[in-house]
Amino acid sequence: MFTGLVEETGIITTRREVTDGLRLVIRASLVLAALRLGESIAVSGVCLTVVERDGDTFAVDCSPETLRRTTLGGLGVGSPVHLERPLAADGRFGGHFVQGHVDGTGRVLWQRREGDSLLVAYSAPAGVAPYLVPKGSVTVDGVSLTVVDCSPTQFTVALIPHTLAVTRFDRLTTGDRVNLEADILAKYVAKALEVQQSGAL
Repeated sequence: MFTGLVEETGIITTRREVTDGLRLVIRASLVLAALRLGESIAVSGVCLTVVERDGDTFAVDCSPETLRRTTLGGLGVGSPVHLERPLAADGRFGGHFVQGHVDGTGRVLWQRREGDSLLVAYSAPAGVAPYLVPKGSVTVDGVSLTVVDCSPTQFTVALIPHTLAVTRFDRLTTGDRVNLEADILAKYVAKALEVQQSGAL
């Protein structure tokens, strides 16, 4: 379980094909503390397993399903990625509950400066749109954000200066793809209502 509070932005140093997937080697610093083989780490919102550790880098494998559902397959050497270790049992909880299970990808539709902040609109795929509400939570590339407004096809968020400083969002342009995860609480509520309305309860 993650919180969507990104710890740092890492850089992909190596990308190579492996049996049934893709291995990414990522250079980092903060998240390397006590990071061991077999542990989970969120890479731009995707929960992956650490399969190698070497100096200031670690490696993760992306399965075909991960490559189909996320943006990771389109990243190359030098691409920045958001990194977050799982929430410690005794840690402080900020953001919202994030699983690292991407529901789909969206694209940057437009960006507009509002003072020091940046208002951004993203397209909303079918796996995300039904669970969006104004002032609700959504995860974009692993970052917990608050929905400003939404429609059946898109939503907006406001990125404050701190978020822009510690993420790759200030490097994105119109048309760029991002990983999206809907709020798990909204998904469970929607499922419960669906079952109730079907008469199964």
